Parts: sequence; structure tokens; C-alpha cells
Amino acid sequence: MGFLIHTLVTAFAFWCTTQLISGISFSGPLNMIIAAVVFGIVNALIRPIALVLSLPLTILTLGLFILVVNAAMLWLTAKLMPGMQIASFGAAFLGAIIIAIVSWIVGRLVAGQQLA
Repeated sequence: MGFLIHTLVTAFAFWCTTQLISGISFSGPLNMIIAAVVFGIVNALIRPIALVLSLPLTILTLGLFILVVNAAMLWLTAKLMPGMQIASFGAAFLGAIIIAIVSWIVGRLVAGQQLA
């Protein structure tokens, strides 16, 4: 059940991102859900390796380089998904920030409702 909720929250964050950033688009709602699954897999398998490899830069920038890693994971997801388009790395960077914020907010709301 948690996987389904997390996937739907990520898909909703993708939708919010497409509404705010013109450089990110999806071919349809089903593609958005599939992209959320692929994004979860990319974050589970590749992101930890990228974080370890970029640890010196992350320390040097006091953690801000993690934003670049998050944008790279979003960019990679777009490369793996035929119906997902990202116009530039800048759009991926802003999109990664919006996805993180929306996912965090909705995740907190969903977690708060489950406890009540």
C-alpha cells in the first residue's frame, strides 16, 4: 500500500511541476504514473551511488550539490521514459526542487491522515 501511495504522490508532484515549469511535459496521465515508478527505481538504485561519488562536492558546497544530483536523477528518468520531455538541465533542476517540495508536503499530509 505504501508503494502505491508513494507512486501517486510522486505522480501528483510531476503534475504540479508540469503546471509550473514549461520545460517539463508528459504525454499523458498514465505516462506520469509510469514515470513516477521509474523515478522511484532510479532513486533507489542509482541515486545512492551518485551521492557517494559526489560526496566531496556535497561537503564542499555544504549539501547544495544534492540538488544537482536530484536534477540528474530527474533528467535520467526523462531519458528512460519515451513520453517524458525535459527541455534543459535548468528545467530539470527547478523541477527536482518542486517535486521534492510537493512530495514532502503531500507526504506529510498523507502521513498525518493515517495517524488520525
